[in-house]
Order: sequence, then C-alpha cells, then structure tokens
Amino acid sequence: MDSRLYWQCRRGMRELDFVLQDFLEAHYEALPEADKHAFQELLNYPDPLLLEYVMGRMQPSDRAIADVVSKIRNAITN
Repeated sequence: MDSRLYWQCRRGMRELDFVLQDFLEAHYEALPEADKHAFQELLNYPDPLLLEYVMGRMQPSDRAIADVVSKIRNAITN
C-alpha cells in the first residue's frame, strides 16, 4: 500500500478517516488503474464535499469520481 495515499486518507473528520482508510486497505489494490486514479483525485476534494458524496447526499458530476464514490459506499454497506 502506498503510504502517501494512506496519509491523504487521513482527513479532518474522523468519519472520513475510517471510511477512506478502510477502503484503501481493503479494496484499493483490486481497483482498475482508472479507478485508482479517480480515487486519488477524490482525495483532493474538500472534506465537507467528500462527506456529502460518501453519505450519498450529493452525487459527483464527474463520472469516474462518481463510480469510485459508489464503490466506497458499497464497501461501507457490505
């Protein structure tokens, strides 16, 4: 696992820390390269927007980001 990504998953909100770090550890390596890139792009978003996406209250307009958010949300519920 890329330690740089792990640290990027550490956010200002504990809820995001758990969700993003768990996803990174359990699912990131199995993602296709395009999804890995989208996940890395997602980590550049501000915490409040990330939380809205992860909680399903908002949908990203970028299709690749939306697909990764969907995978993160599915990982939470499974």
